[in-house]
Amino acid sequence: MDKKRIHIAAGIILNQDRSKIFITQRPAKAHKGGFWEFAGGQVEQGETAQQAVVRELEEEVGITTTELALLCSLAHDYPDKALTFDFFLIEGFNGEPFGKEGQPGQWVAISELSNFTFPEANEPVLAKILEVLG
Repeated sequence: MDKKRIHIAAGIILNQDRSKIFITQRPAKAHKGGFWEFAGGQVEQGETAQQAVVRELEEEVGITTTELALLCSLAHDYPDKALTFDFFLIEGFNGEPFGKEGQPGQWVAISELSNFTFPEANEPVLAKILEVLG
């Protein structure tokens, strides 16, 4: 049985001096529940990854993105789903991010990201963040 590939766009939200990133915790009932993540979600039909990440960040953490740049793209297959990701650095935004859907969220120093448990698909992204921003 072929798994349908799902396209996800996520934002790595940077504070003003680029020393911290805002992360959120996945709901307990979700796939990889309890793990930490970069806010984002599924790219809808007819939408670009850039449009999707802007929309998702407004819906999930209440910010309006004003400046973004693609950090990396990757594919990751779990036993139950196949995902393609576009991760964007969010370098400018209006508002203060918070868990708009009730999810915990917090600013974390880049050097402390390794203290949080992220889904396996995020491992190459965490390495890229340290390479580019660490």
